[in-house]
Amino acid sequence: MPNTFFGLTIGTTGLYGANIGINTTAHNISNTETDGYTRQLVEKRAGTALRTNASYGMIGTGVDIISIEQVRDQYYDEKYRSNNTNAGYYTCQDYYMKDVENYFNEVQLEGFNANFDTLYNSIQELSKDPSSLTVRTQLNSYAQSFSEYVNSLQVGMEKIQDNVNLEIKTMVDSVNSYALQIAGLTKQINTLEVTGGKANDLRDQRNLLVDELSNIVNISVDEKIVGLSEVGVTSYTVKIGETTLVDTFDYHTMHVVPRTEKMNQSDIEGLYDIAWESNQTFNPLANGGRLQALFEVRDGNNQQYFNGRTTASYGENTITVTDTSVNKVEQLHIAETGIITVGNRDYVYNGFQVTTDDDGNFVYEFELKDDLKKDVDDVEVAIGKSIAYKGINYYMQQLDEFARVFTKAFNDIHKSGRDLNNEAGLDYFNSRNKVSGENYVFDHTPNEKDYNIVISSKTGMYAPEEGSEFEHYGSYYMMTAGRMCVTDEIYADPSKVAAASDVVNGVSQNDIALQMIALKSDTRMFKQGTPSGFLQALIAELGIDAAKAKSFAQNNEDILSTIQNQRLSVSGVDMDEESMALVRFQNAYNLSAKVISTMNELYDRLINYMGA
Repeated sequence: MPNTFFGLTIGTTGLYGANIGINTTAHNISNTETDGYTRQLVEKRAGTALRTNASYGMIGTGVDIISIEQVRDQYYDEKYRSNNTNAGYYTCQDYYMKDVENYFNEVQLEGFNANFDTLYNSIQELSKDPSSLTVRTQLNSYAQSFSEYVNSLQVGMEKIQDNVNLEIKTMVDSVNSYALQIAGLTKQINTLEVTGGKANDLRDQRNLLVDELSNIVNISVDEKIVGLSEVGVTSYTVKIGETTLVDTFDYHTMHVVPRTEKMNQSDIEGLYDIAWESNQTFNPLANGGRLQALFEVRDGNNQQYFNGRTTASYGENTITVTDTSVNKVEQLHIAETGIITVGNRDYVYNGFQVTTDDDGNFVYEFELKDDLKKDVDDVEVAIGKSIAYKGINYYMQQLDEFARVFTKAFNDIHKSGRDLNNEAGLDYFNSRNKVSGENYVFDHTPNEKDYNIVISSKTGMYAPEEGSEFEHYGSYYMMTAGRMCVTDEIYADPSKVAAASDVVNGVSQNDIALQMIALKSDTRMFKQGTPSGFLQALIAELGIDAAKAKSFAQNNEDILSTIQNQRLSVSGVDMDEESMALVRFQNAYNLSAKVISTMNELYDRLINYMGA
């Protein structure tokens, strides 16, 4: 039979069990508003029964506390993190597309229309009084104002691109910080759990960090028991795609590397790429979250990038590229010097020039900084990457195309006329050399005409000899929205405005001015129609993209909220439920105390009275 005092032991286990239940419930209640907290439950079982060698068999020994476990569903964790990645992706797109839209909205409201209409009103006045220097001066001022407005659009895009670039660095620093903290917490968890029990609060901290990390990049988490299950040691791995970020106690870091060469002509200097300290491969355009959205917003080109094919031999330092995606000067946006991918290898090119074949297609020749490392036979050549998203780079390209097409059409008309001194008209709109600040002459040199050269980067082996007569001659490739201006010589001397094709019969001739006026409504200039139609179509396109980003962001936030509610229904603290649990444990505690009190009376009777 059991010991006479055994009932006291059973009552004590019940007292301790109820006390632990009360404390755990109190812990749940106190963390109701704590982010990332997971509800905890006391796992109990009946104590190991004792043999009594009596007819009634075995007798219970009370209650054993096995552990305090978290109530958590891994399915909801994975579902939440997957959708959190999507939410981060679209929210980031929405934020920056609003910025881009804010710059272009001013075009629609007053910016472009006001400047463009004012420019053409001044040309209208010129057609009425072509000989007036006052009217000519006024035209130059309004033309320069219009140019500065186009410049400001480019500057606005550059500011947003710079902001996105800085946030990429911030996100990389955040990923590294999360990796450090997750590895540190894993070490603490294993240190505590190796002796038994669960480090629940530390696990909550780790899970919260993983949740936050999932907003930046798409991650996968894998936790496995190492050795015997009762030891409590686990391996904990966090991966970004196929790249390992955290491996239990170890972690890997990424860092940003400023580009030494541009990919696109209008990009700002020093755009960041990402590299791993451990030399792991990583593609930020394939791993979701805020980080992918940032790269798409910054570099997105709507798949309008330079590519073609080449055949060349080992050791050569020039390559000829044919069958290219760009056969118009207005649409060429590669940098003067940059990185060109030949097959699977990147090379730096110092410059390039373009000729045309018998069918009028562009043929590119690139000068490489280093010789080819192997023979290449009809391999693909690319500058930049094909990114389907319409990001800042895409809108920069559109602005450059507008500047090139409009200024070329305007200049062609102006150069067909004569100024007040009966001299041939100059390029009215111009661009500036980035180094010297001087204007270009948009024409080909005799040498370029002889060799059918339509574009030259003016860099590397294609740079003109300094001080040569044709040093500043160039194609409209040199014209960008950010460098558009009125030719200095015309701005300084209004008499050089060419308003007529012939001033021999009088300076009041205005046929060239009338052709300039007709350009405003020329629907043949752009596939979208008139110059204003081009930008209005661009604004409409941007509006659709921004609305789509906003809609997707809101939809994913709603989905994420629903999943979070589902997750909280399992792991969250419910005050009503905890209140009932508190009452249950209180009653259990009181009853266990009553058992001990009853046993105390029995012992008192047994010891103090039976011996009397």
